[in-house]
Amino acid sequence: MSNPTASPEAARETARWLLDIKAVNFRPEDPYMFTAGWASPVYIDCRWIISFTEARRRIIDMGVDMLRKNGALDGVDKIAGGETAGIPYAAWIAEATSTPMLYVRKKPKGFGRDAQIEGNLLAGEKVLLVEDLATDGGSKINFVNALRGAGSEVSDIFVVFFYDIFPGALDTLKDAGVALHFLCTWHDVLLAATEGQDFSPEAIEDVRKFLGDPIAWSGAHGGRDAY
Repeated sequence: MSNPTASPEAARETARWLLDIKAVNFRPEDPYMFTAGWASPVYIDCRWIISFTEARRRIIDMGVDMLRKNGALDGVDKIAGGETAGIPYAAWIAEATSTPMLYVRKKPKGFGRDAQIEGNLLAGEKVLLVEDLATDGGSKINFVNALRGAGSEVSDIFVVFFYDIFPGALDTLKDAGVALHFLCTWHDVLLAATEGQDFSPEAIEDVRKFLGDPIAWSGAHGGRDAY
Protein backbone atom coordinates (compact mmCIF):
# COMPACT_ATOMS: atom_id res chain seq x y z
CA MET A 1 0.00 0.00 0.00
CA SER A 2 1.30 3.46 -0.85
CA ASN A 3 1.63 6.24 1.69
CA PRO A 4 0.94 9.38 -0.33
CA THR A 5 2.01 12.81 0.85
CA ALA A 6 1.54 16.36 -0.28
CA SER A 7 3.54 18.03 -3.00
CA PRO A 8 6.93 19.49 -1.95
CA GLU A 9 5.43 22.97 -2.31
CA ALA A 10 2.49 22.18 -0.01
CA ALA A 11 4.78 20.48 2.50
CA ARG A 12 7.05 23.51 2.64
CA GLU A 13 4.16 25.97 2.90
CA THR A 14 2.56 23.96 5.71
CA ALA A 15 5.88 23.85 7.59
CA ARG A 16 6.25 27.60 7.17
CA TRP A 17 2.75 28.24 8.55
CA LEU A 18 3.47 26.01 11.56
CA LEU A 19 6.66 27.94 12.28
CA ASP A 20 5.09 31.36 11.73
CA ILE A 21 2.23 30.77 14.17
CA LYS A 22 4.62 29.30 16.76
CA ALA A 23 3.10 25.82 16.71
CA VAL A 24 6.64 24.41 16.58
CA ASN A 25 9.11 24.44 19.46
CA PHE A 26 12.78 23.41 19.46
CA ARG A 27 14.10 22.78 23.00
CA PRO A 28 17.10 20.41 22.94
CA GLU A 29 18.49 21.76 26.22
CA ASP A 30 15.31 20.71 28.08
CA PRO A 31 13.77 17.82 26.12
CA TYR A 32 10.06 17.16 25.97
CA MET A 33 8.92 13.83 27.40
CA PHE A 34 6.09 12.21 25.48
CA THR A 35 3.45 9.90 26.94
CA ALA A 36 5.01 6.91 25.17
CA GLY A 37 8.31 7.60 26.94
CA TRP A 38 10.28 9.23 24.12
CA ALA A 39 12.53 12.19 24.86
CA SER A 40 12.45 14.77 22.08
CA PRO A 41 14.05 18.17 21.42
CA VAL A 42 11.06 19.13 19.28
CA TYR A 43 7.38 19.54 19.98
CA ILE A 44 4.50 20.50 17.75
CA ASP A 45 1.01 21.57 18.80
CA CYS A 46 -1.35 21.29 15.83
CA ARG A 47 -4.24 22.36 18.08
CA TRP A 48 -2.63 25.81 17.98
CA ILE A 49 -3.72 26.17 14.33
CA ILE A 50 -7.40 26.52 15.25
CA SER A 51 -6.77 30.06 16.53
CA PHE A 52 -5.21 31.32 13.29
CA THR A 53 -7.84 31.79 10.60
CA GLU A 54 -5.59 32.34 7.58
CA ALA A 55 -3.29 29.45 8.48
CA ARG A 56 -6.08 26.97 9.08
CA ARG A 57 -7.89 27.92 5.86
CA ARG A 58 -4.74 27.42 3.80
CA ILE A 59 -3.89 24.16 5.52
CA ILE A 60 -7.39 22.78 4.97
CA ASP A 61 -7.34 23.91 1.32
CA MET A 62 -4.01 22.13 0.78
CA GLY A 63 -5.23 19.05 2.65
CA VAL A 64 -8.43 18.75 0.61
CA ASP A 65 -6.49 19.29 -2.63
CA MET A 66 -4.03 16.53 -1.65
CA LEU A 67 -6.81 14.13 -0.66
CA ARG A 68 -8.62 14.69 -3.95
CA LYS A 69 -5.45 14.16 -5.99
CA ASN A 70 -4.64 11.00 -4.02
CA GLY A 71 -8.16 9.60 -4.48
CA ALA A 72 -8.70 9.44 -0.73
CA LEU A 73 -12.06 11.22 -1.03
CA ASP A 74 -13.38 8.93 -3.77
CA GLY A 75 -16.60 7.34 -2.60
CA VAL A 76 -16.31 8.75 0.93
CA ASP A 77 -19.67 8.99 2.69
CA LYS A 78 -18.59 10.50 6.02
CA ILE A 79 -15.65 12.43 7.51
CA ALA A 80 -14.81 11.28 11.05
CA GLY A 81 -12.73 13.26 13.53
CA GLY A 82 -10.81 11.51 16.27
CA GLU A 83 -11.39 12.79 19.82
CA THR A 84 -10.43 15.50 20.48
CA ALA A 85 -7.82 17.16 18.27
CA GLY A 86 -9.19 15.67 15.05
CA ILE A 87 -12.70 17.06 15.48
CA PRO A 88 -12.13 20.63 14.21
CA TYR A 89 -10.13 19.39 11.22
CA ALA A 90 -12.86 16.89 10.37
CA ALA A 91 -15.45 19.67 10.59
CA TRP A 92 -13.50 21.91 8.22
CA ILE A 93 -12.83 19.12 5.72
CA ALA A 94 -16.47 18.01 5.89
CA GLU A 95 -17.59 21.58 5.19
CA ALA A 96 -15.08 22.05 2.36
CA THR A 97 -16.21 18.83 0.68
CA SER A 98 -19.94 19.05 1.54
CA THR A 99 -19.71 15.70 3.33
CA PRO A 100 -21.53 14.64 6.52
CA MET A 101 -19.38 14.41 9.65
CA LEU A 102 -18.93 12.09 12.63
CA TYR A 103 -16.57 11.97 15.53
CA VAL A 104 -15.04 8.99 17.28
CA ARG A 105 -14.38 8.78 21.00
CA LYS A 106 -11.26 7.13 22.40
CA LYS A 107 -13.63 4.82 24.27
CA PRO A 108 -17.42 4.54 24.74
CA LYS A 109 -18.73 7.39 26.89
CA GLY A 110 -20.09 5.03 29.54
CA PHE A 111 -23.66 6.33 29.85
CA GLY A 112 -26.77 6.96 27.76
CA ARG A 113 -26.32 5.16 24.44
CA ASP A 114 -22.74 4.32 25.49
CA ALA A 115 -21.71 5.49 22.04
CA GLN A 116 -18.13 5.57 20.82
CA ILE A 117 -19.13 7.07 17.47
CA GLU A 118 -21.24 10.23 17.47
CA GLY A 119 -23.31 10.98 14.38
CA ASN A 120 -25.35 9.02 11.88
CA LEU A 121 -23.08 6.22 10.66
CA LEU A 122 -24.71 3.57 8.50
CA ALA A 123 -23.33 0.08 7.91
CA GLY A 124 -21.29 -0.16 4.74
CA GLU A 125 -20.43 3.53 4.49
CA LYS A 126 -16.91 4.60 3.60
CA VAL A 127 -15.28 6.90 6.16
CA LEU A 128 -12.20 9.11 6.05
CA LEU A 129 -10.60 9.36 9.49
CA VAL A 130 -9.12 12.77 10.34
CA GLU A 131 -6.62 13.61 13.08
CA ASP A 132 -4.25 16.51 13.73
CA LEU A 133 -1.01 14.50 13.72
CA ALA A 134 0.50 11.03 13.84
CA THR A 135 3.57 9.90 15.77
CA ASP A 136 4.02 6.11 15.74
CA GLY A 137 0.61 5.35 14.22
CA GLY A 138 -0.64 3.23 17.09
CA SER A 139 -3.31 5.59 18.44
CA LYS A 140 -5.03 5.71 15.06
CA ILE A 141 -5.77 1.98 15.10
CA ASN A 142 -8.22 2.38 18.00
CA PHE A 143 -10.32 4.82 15.96
CA VAL A 144 -10.11 2.68 12.83
CA ASN A 145 -11.22 -0.40 14.77
CA ALA A 146 -14.16 1.48 16.30
CA LEU A 147 -15.36 2.65 12.89
CA ARG A 148 -14.93 -0.77 11.33
CA GLY A 149 -16.64 -2.37 14.30
CA ALA A 150 -19.67 -0.24 13.51
CA GLY A 151 -19.73 -1.64 9.98
CA SER A 152 -17.93 1.09 8.05
CA GLU A 153 -15.07 0.89 5.55
CA VAL A 154 -11.90 2.81 6.48
CA SER A 155 -8.92 2.81 4.14
CA ASP A 156 -7.46 6.31 4.54
CA ILE A 157 -6.41 8.68 7.32
CA PHE A 158 -5.61 12.37 7.00
CA VAL A 159 -3.33 14.28 9.36
CA VAL A 160 -1.75 17.70 9.05
CA PHE A 161 1.56 16.48 10.46
CA PHE A 162 3.39 13.15 10.53
CA TYR A 163 6.52 12.75 12.68
CA ASP A 164 8.12 10.37 10.14
CA ILE A 165 10.93 9.40 12.51
CA PHE A 166 9.90 6.31 14.45
CA PRO A 167 10.59 2.94 12.78
CA GLY A 168 7.54 0.91 11.89
CA ALA A 169 4.97 3.71 12.09
CA LEU A 170 3.79 3.38 8.51
CA ASP A 171 4.05 -0.41 8.69
CA THR A 172 1.66 -0.39 11.64
CA LEU A 173 -0.92 1.44 9.57
CA LYS A 174 -0.22 -0.56 6.42
CA ASP A 175 -0.77 -3.79 8.36
CA ALA A 176 -4.11 -2.38 9.48
CA GLY A 177 -5.07 -1.74 5.86
CA VAL A 178 -4.98 2.06 5.94
CA ALA A 179 -2.93 4.68 4.10
CA LEU A 180 -1.76 7.80 5.90
CA HIS A 181 -2.05 11.11 4.03
CA PHE A 182 -0.07 13.98 5.56
CA LEU A 183 0.93 17.50 4.62
CA CYS A 184 4.37 17.73 6.21
CA THR A 185 6.90 16.08 8.54
CA TRP A 186 9.70 17.08 10.88
CA HIS A 187 12.09 16.94 7.94
CA ASP A 188 10.04 19.61 6.16
CA VAL A 189 9.94 21.74 9.31
CA LEU A 190 13.70 21.42 9.82
CA LEU A 191 14.33 22.54 6.24
CA ALA A 192 11.99 25.53 6.60
CA ALA A 193 13.45 26.45 10.02
CA THR A 194 16.98 26.28 8.64
CA GLU A 195 16.10 28.47 5.67
CA GLY A 196 14.19 30.95 7.84
CA GLN A 197 16.70 30.93 10.73
CA ASP A 198 13.82 30.47 13.15
CA PHE A 199 16.07 28.93 15.81
CA SER A 200 19.73 29.10 16.73
CA PRO A 201 22.22 27.10 14.64
CA GLU A 202 22.95 24.99 17.72
CA ALA A 203 19.30 24.09 18.27
CA ILE A 204 18.83 23.27 14.60
CA GLU A 205 21.91 21.03 14.60
CA ASP A 206 20.68 19.18 17.71
CA VAL A 207 17.30 18.61 16.09
CA ARG A 208 19.05 17.35 12.95
CA LYS A 209 20.90 14.80 15.12
CA PHE A 210 17.61 13.75 16.72
CA LEU A 211 15.94 13.22 13.36
CA GLY A 212 18.92 11.14 12.22
CA ASP A 213 18.55 8.70 15.12
CA PRO A 214 15.59 9.56 17.40
CA ILE A 215 15.84 6.38 19.46
CA ALA A 216 19.50 6.92 20.34
CA TRP A 217 18.88 10.62 21.02
CA SER A 218 15.96 9.77 23.29
CA GLY A 219 17.99 7.23 25.25
CA ALA A 220 20.87 9.65 25.68
CA HIS A 221 18.53 12.29 27.07
CA GLY A 222 16.64 10.27 29.67
CA GLY A 223 13.90 8.85 27.50
CA ARG A 224 12.94 5.54 25.97
CA ASP A 225 15.75 3.85 24.05
CA ALA A 226 14.01 1.03 22.16
CA TYR A 227 11.06 0.81 19.81
